[in-house]
Amino acid sequence: MRDDTTIIGADLLEWYDVHARDLPWRISPAARAAGVRPDPYRVWLSEIMLQQTTVAAVKDYFARFTARWPDVAALAAAPDAEVMGEWAGLGYYARARNLLKCARAVVAEHGGHFPEDHDALLCLPGVGPYTAAAISAIAFDQPEVVMDGNVERVMSRLFDIHTPLPAAKPELKARAGELTPTQRPGDHAQAVMDLGATICTPKSPACGICPLRDPCAARRAGTAPELPKKTPKKPKPIRHGYLYIGQRTDGALLLETRPDKGLLGGMLGFPGSDWSEAPQPAPPAPADWQPLGGEVRHTFTHFHLVLTVFHSELPMDTRPAHGHFVDKHAFRPSDLPTVMRKAFNLWRGT
Repeated sequence: MRDDTTIIGADLLEWYDVHARDLPWRISPAARAAGVRPDPYRVWLSEIMLQQTTVAAVKDYFARFTARWPDVAALAAAPDAEVMGEWAGLGYYARARNLLKCARAVVAEHGGHFPEDHDALLCLPGVGPYTAAAISAIAFDQPEVVMDGNVERVMSRLFDIHTPLPAAKPELKARAGELTPTQRPGDHAQAVMDLGATICTPKSPACGICPLRDPCAARRAGTAPELPKKTPKKPKPIRHGYLYIGQRTDGALLLETRPDKGLLGGMLGFPGSDWSEAPQPAPPAPADWQPLGGEVRHTFTHFHLVLTVFHSELPMDTRPAHGHFVDKHAFRPSDLPTVMRKAFNLWRGT
């Protein structure tokens, strides 16, 4: 393999200048060459949304967020419930809670401007090494190494690295660092990600049209399709739970805001039991609770969830042990996280 990382980087940027993806949060190579600077707010927001989520899924959410809250100050001033409602469906709800904490920290501690210093970025809520590197490189054109799944795949194939993930991460990052230039590091970071997303794909990589096909060690060895190797995952456990959908005679629904910490933290949902192997029934109020036909199934990062859903009509004088009634005209199913919306749809028969 050629050792001239400068040539490899130049080939990659030449390809990126022609084939860069058109993404709503991105400044094109041509615009950047003309002096247009990326908005750190949009870079940060997109990177938080893209964690564990696809570009296709994020585009509409990003458009709604930036239309409603066009800058970090507007987002910092937004009510928590409205932001959590807009986030519903994206999953990994701790990201939404940290989104608000970070926006408010940027306003309170940095005058509404994201800090350019990498270490200062790392001090912001919800900003870890990957996000800090992405903001530094893409927004501020600093030579930080940005490592996502696409970059890991490109590096593992370019250097024919067979150490399984996650153990291979330090070596892959070191290799990516060798290629990161001091000129146009933001474009370089996005170029590697685009290469992995469009050419060096997980299955059937298009090696014939890859700008790095000549120096790619895995292509020459015929091992590209099998890389990167991964340590086998353990089967996910199954947890169970009970959920209660109560509707008052005036149409109001019994809902609760979940605790800030934990799964679906801060989100609106229906009262229910714990989620475990053997949950205990936990009706929120005395009533004739009847099971709905069918179950709600949902998969989280670390487990599968099966919910048994009960429903009941509640009298006007009901005083629930936990939760609160929401007027039927004020309730929006879109404010519910996906698992709760599945339960709502089951109840409504949709």
